[in-house]
Amino acid sequence: MIAIVLAALLAVQGSPFTLTSPDLPAGQPLPAAQVFNGFGCTGPNVSPRLGWAGAPAGTKSFAVTVYDPDAPTGSGWWHWVVFNIPSATTVLEAGAGTPGGSKAPKGAVQSRTDFGAPGFGGACPPPGDQPHRYIFTVHALKVDSLPLDANVPGAMVGYYLTQNTIAKASLTRTYGR
Repeated sequence: MIAIVLAALLAVQGSPFTLTSPDLPAGQPLPAAQVFNGFGCTGPNVSPRLGWAGAPAGTKSFAVTVYDPDAPTGSGWWHWVVFNIPSATTVLEAGAGTPGGSKAPKGAVQSRTDFGAPGFGGACPPPGDQPHRYIFTVHALKVDSLPLDANVPGAMVGYYLTQNTIAKASLTRTYGR
């Protein structure tokens, strides 16, 4: 009976909004490819391939964020903030977080992270900390674009995302050293 009710709800609501990544296996820590190159870390610093499906009706654009709530800052750490992703986009290829690179969707804006520059900044928790959580989130937005540029910090983008997100999907991976 419960399965029938759940199937009926899904039929009415459509498919759930999901985020997946072949580069971030479930139940595994972040791979070395997503480790930062700096701050004492020596990783390749490559943004992972991300794909999403089931965006709700009314989605006009997307944003993707990567956030570490465990950073010893009192406010967490923004590792990647990219917005104004066209609504027809359902995949960000690996390496799309390279600033000025050709893999980001046309029109997308990558703004400043807590590393102080736009683009993907991989994991690099302090040595000896418990493994940190890295939350990858795709936001379905009710607006075509956010009125922000690449100089805006993650917290400001987060404010606009809170005002304009109609659905979001996340996946979390950990990394420690």
